[in-house]
Amino acid sequence: MNSTLSELTVSAEALEAFTVDALKKAGLSAADARTTAQVLVTTDTWGVFTHGVNSLHRYIQRLIAGGLNPRGVPTIVAEGPAWARVDGQNSVAMVTSVRAMEIAIAKARQCGIAYVGVFNTCHFGAAGYYATMAAEQNMFGVAMANDAPSMNAPGARGRVTGNNPLAFAIPMSPRKPIVLDMALSTVAGGKVSAAHINGKPIPPDWVVDMDGNPSSDPAAFVNGGSLSPMAGYKGYGMAIVVETLAAVMPGASMLADVLRWKIDNVATPTGHGAAFIAIDVEKMMPMDQYQSRAEAMAARIKASPTRTSKDRILMPGEREWDTRDRALRDGIVLPADVVLSLRELCDELKLDLDALRR
Repeated sequence: MNSTLSELTVSAEALEAFTVDALKKAGLSAADARTTAQVLVTTDTWGVFTHGVNSLHRYIQRLIAGGLNPRGVPTIVAEGPAWARVDGQNSVAMVTSVRAMEIAIAKARQCGIAYVGVFNTCHFGAAGYYATMAAEQNMFGVAMANDAPSMNAPGARGRVTGNNPLAFAIPMSPRKPIVLDMALSTVAGGKVSAAHINGKPIPPDWVVDMDGNPSSDPAAFVNGGSLSPMAGYKGYGMAIVVETLAAVMPGASMLADVLRWKIDNVATPTGHGAAFIAIDVEKMMPMDQYQSRAEAMAARIKASPTRTSKDRILMPGEREWDTRDRALRDGIVLPADVVLSLRELCDELKLDLDALRR
């Protein structure tokens, strides 16, 4: 990495406008560009830089080369009162995923719970964004996707399943939702890649090398090793559950049939699948009763004794909401590896990244 590169502080508004401009240059409509930019920049305000605008360069390369369809329109191909299958038409996955969760929310308002499976899509970024869409409508939200194999299975030597992200969002109105967003590997592959770019070691339980041995060198994964499943067989088992809901049921590509969106031919669709579930809490009980019970649950957890007086118990997603508040107030501090990716994109599209500097 260029040693002269450093962090860059930008406002969320400026970064979103920059992202929209870049996507429109790649052929995306203004509406789809805004949807995509909103997902990516929101992710950066959470501090999840592996899944924000750091991915923008590769998405745009796929749009230009034909691996993504800038004019694709997510379309329902089969449905019932509480379910639907959506053909993403290989459009940008943020556009398809937002539409799919909107469908799930609308159907859940009628039936109480709804499932929407998606095929013919690509890497969709942070699963938590889509689960949060439901929580902001006072619904319990679930979002998941499959991915190209990058994760080991207990006893295996090679890559078996994708890291298959899975997110849950719990409505806590008027507070921010509780959000659990996780890869099913010990950590997301993007974090290992970022450590490799930044020349940093990793904990030995993150990856195994090509022979199945634990390694603290991120190059072991980059050079063909595998991510370790979280909690061993439990993470591996959950990856199979997600593969079923997000690929087998919707009719998407499965396991090694899914292309690696960052590495494989940018002119070829990746074949990812995804799934979205919404549960309308108010169909189960009065909303004020639910809110009281949910608040009581959170209060009891946060009141638990702490190890030291300086410790505080956080609910899942609370750290990310705090980070977002700071980012919206003081600006997003983009790490050096993200700045590098954006500068390379600017060179190709003739955009000025320094104009965003806060």
